[in-house]
Amino acid sequence: MENNGFKVSVLASGSSGNSLYVETGQKRILVDAGLSGKKITGLLEQIGRKPDDLDAILVTHEHRDHIHGVGVLARKYKLDVYANEKTWQAMEPLIGDVSFEQKNIFNMGQVMTLGDIDIESFGVSHDAADPQFYQFHKDNKSFVVLTDTGYCSDRVRGIIKNADGYLMESNHDLAMLRMGKYPWSTKQRILSDKGHLSNEDGASVALDVIGDKTKRIYLGHLSKENNLKEIAHMTMTDTLIKNDVDTFKQVKVLDTDPEKACSLFAI
Repeated sequence: MENNGFKVSVLASGSSGNSLYVETGQKRILVDAGLSGKKITGLLEQIGRKPDDLDAILVTHEHRDHIHGVGVLARKYKLDVYANEKTWQAMEPLIGDVSFEQKNIFNMGQVMTLGDIDIESFGVSHDAADPQFYQFHKDNKSFVVLTDTGYCSDRVRGIIKNADGYLMESNHDLAMLRMGKYPWSTKQRILSDKGHLSNEDGASVALDVIGDKTKRIYLGHLSKENNLKEIAHMTMTDTLIKNDVDTFKQVKVLDTDPEKACSLFAI
């Protein structure tokens, strides 16, 4: 395995479950495990990897579509689990016993070195105890995970600017959400500052943060009820093209799936 940079695969992304795989020469890490242990094992198999090879799980927040498999994977494969203090408090009753030695505090705004990769945490605006997402740094390469936020502050935009790749939230199409079957209270939550980025919001954030280094944008956390891959993809590409970003040669826009892992890609 080459020492330069690192590899990523969006194993699953969507309202039904989320997990991202990051691999370096020394470490193999999951960001969230929001599906059953069995499903995550199957997704890892799709990219030729096994859960036995994992070292750690980083947790963003305690919602079920991000933690469903955390406890079982941690117990079965003796994995270190990292989350901030408030997320641990909210998550612990939901994931079952994890041994003291495996529990690690990774608070917001910190940079942690795990083997040969640096991981930066940053806070987002979502209806969870203390939600945070992560930017991975190695060999002057970086990858940002940003889903589950109602808006993206100037502070966060500054932190995540000009990464090599992004997993960017494109949760809902506004018209589909407004006309859909969700109760009004749920619609209000999704549209609020503590909800989710719409396709338009995600495209706007992407346009603002991409730079000369940026090569890939994965569209993440699509709602099964209130979005379509085609609409999310078109919204992102149209926004970039209208602003003179070449989506063939410069920045690739890639779809994700709740059931199918994206190919392992070297950042």
